[in-house]
Amino acid sequence: MIDAVRTARMLLRPWQASDAAALLAVLEANQAHLGDWIPRRVSEPAPLPDMTRRLTEYGAELAADRAWRYALIDAESGAVLGEVSLFPRDAAGRVDFAAADRVEIGYWLRGDRTGEGLVTEATEAVLAMVSALPTLAHAEIRCDERNHASAAIPRRLGFMLSSSLHSPAVVQGDPPEVLQVWTRSLRQ
Repeated sequence: MIDAVRTARMLLRPWQASDAAALLAVLEANQAHLGDWIPRRVSEPAPLPDMTRRLTEYGAELAADRAWRYALIDAESGAVLGEVSLFPRDAAGRVDFAAADRVEIGYWLRGDRTGEGLVTEATEAVLAMVSALPTLAHAEIRCDERNHASAAIPRRLGFMLSSSLHSPAVVQGDPPEVLQVWTRSLRQ
């Protein structure tokens, strides 16, 4: 686990329980922007005690090397911008980092800060971080094929579209879901 990473415009650091109120405000203001693209258990606002518990759980997952979730904090204002996450995987699915041969990178950003290259900057930073881990051979980014902005990140960073995973619609009447899997070697 890496405690924190600084980029030109952000601090990427593990979530803290004290971030709950700021995160709650961002999620409440961005439901329409985030709701279709990230799991409800991550995007859905909850009462402050539940948000605090959620962030405490993120800290426990990080300490146990099951998932590393980093808050994206604006370096100037200290505002919460979003999240970049690292999920260790092997060919069968998610595992602990000790058993992983690859890492899945996830991200989300508040709607009023899109188009500034912040997610690309954060993703580059975590790619540099995980490239130093000797057991990981490559990184993956998974995104809904309808989310063109999200898919632009792996394209920009040299990932290749390796597969598309098809699943039935979650809500009756909606189209089936297609999840793109983008892959990039960490040993270039």
